[in-house]
Amino acid sequence: MSTTNKSAPRGRPRRFDPDEAIAQAQRLFHEKGYDGVSVAVLTQALGIRPPSFYAAFGSKLELYERVLERYISTGALLLREILEAEQSLAVALTQVLEEAARSYAADPSATGCLVLEGTHCDDPQARAAADRHHQAAQTLIRTHIAACQPQRAQELADFVITTMAGLSASARHGQSLERLLASARLAGLALTQALAADG
Repeated sequence: MSTTNKSAPRGRPRRFDPDEAIAQAQRLFHEKGYDGVSVAVLTQALGIRPPSFYAAFGSKLELYERVLERYISTGALLLREILEAEQSLAVALTQVLEEAARSYAADPSATGCLVLEGTHCDDPQARAAADRHHQAAQTLIRTHIAACQPQRAQELADFVITTMAGLSASARHGQSLERLLASARLAGLALTQALAADG
């Protein structure tokens, strides 16, 4: 029997991987913002139909919340590791700002901080989800400062958080890593001088 006309066997369809899908969604949300990513865009990027999308993630908001969790655990600035290292407060806070600059400029197509930029989105539930992570970061920084400088903890934490927000926004507007680092280091000098004055 001739086999020349036999059709090629079909391969198995690729299995849907939720973790890979969340990683892809993270890139979309980071690049376009929550408001700029529709369910249609997500399903097309993930290669699934809307019923499968809702079965896997529940809603766009629920997927976004999972993306934020992934970002915090894998891609965001490792605040705790920096702050808990054995170094002076001034050095630690300067390192936080420098690493923020590097993180925000690391991917030219997904600049800035996913959490900070998420606090500006139009959807109130998504904005609240991002803000919860933002508040947690603020608390961590303020608590660490308070262990050394309890009287000025809020003031110094506000300065650090405001600087980080500025670095994120500047990265989104295309500012280069070199310029972001220059700003971070200048802010670090201001922190060093403020802490030295208290010493």
